[in-house]
Amino acid sequence: MATDGIVADRKKRENFDKERRTEWQPDRFLPGTPKLWPISPVRIVKWLYFYVVPWNSIFMAFSVIFLLYLTPSMETMKTLNWNWIALIFARNCALLTVFVSLLHFPLYVKKSQGFERKYNGRWLARNNPNFMFKNQLLDNLFWTFFSGVPIWTTYEVFTWWAFANEYIPHISFAKHPVYCAALLIITPLFMNIHFYLIHRLIHLPLIYRWVHSVHHANVNVGPWSGLSMHPVEHILYWSGVLVYWIVPSNPVNAMYYLIQNSFSPAQAHTGFESIIIKDGVELRMEDYHHYLHHRYFECNYGGGTLVNLDAWFGTLNDGSPASMDKMNRRVISRQQRVQRESQVS
Repeated sequence: MATDGIVADRKKRENFDKERRTEWQPDRFLPGTPKLWPISPVRIVKWLYFYVVPWNSIFMAFSVIFLLYLTPSMETMKTLNWNWIALIFARNCALLTVFVSLLHFPLYVKKSQGFERKYNGRWLARNNPNFMFKNQLLDNLFWTFFSGVPIWTTYEVFTWWAFANEYIPHISFAKHPVYCAALLIITPLFMNIHFYLIHRLIHLPLIYRWVHSVHHANVNVGPWSGLSMHPVEHILYWSGVLVYWIVPSNPVNAMYYLIQNSFSPAQAHTGFESIIIKDGVELRMEDYHHYLHHRYFECNYGGGTLVNLDAWFGTLNDGSPASMDKMNRRVISRQQRVQRESQVS
């Protein structure tokens, strides 16, 4: 009987551990609609810190370094030439590989922190027919490098070519530092709005079925899932850079947009709340908001952390039971409306 008791306790503990790993949740719910009034200097400072540290400051530094040291001169880019175009494509492939691997390798290869802070209690799928090659990682790599990077590079190449030939308005950072810096600061806010609008578009049933479903095959996301998209979605996703063809700006502004859009998806799709560096020191990933979108589809279409458009448009799921119930009621109501309309027609 003693042995039976030990076995029973072990099974109970294993079942508990399995259940605990099913979904890890932050110890707080996601923020809702920002309080715009009354103005609070403390709240503003906290928001600005969260806005800049760590990721926006990292991507801003990347942008300056890439433009100054890893991009051909404007004189060279006046003429479309396969030599410098191939150089930019190779640079994008190499740097993206390094950045994403720095997230993927410790979390998914070494599994250095196991399931600690991991939202979903499963590793990336293998032998799954929902993915190309029946392998989630290989599927993600295919869509990233055979569609994502070429389309990103195409937008970048024509943007530099247009800047070099002054086909688009070019502002000197040295002569207009405040204006160009202000554009840098609002870039992530613009990205949030652009992303929300195109995201709602590609969730329309027909577009979702043929386009966005490629990305949503990744319910349990990993760093390489971020840019795993259909080519049509890639075209829409990077289309925001065209604003710099209209609004007077400096090439560093366009580079910052391209770097943000190209590198931040890996951070936003790690599937972990944070990377544990050592006891008490963690690097924040913090995109539970977007993980819930991948899990439930019908919520959190925006970026969530900067301008929470979902809170304003009624599509926010903050992870609380009340939000889950509201989302379910909204989905059921829409399904009932569609059913009634089909019966009438």
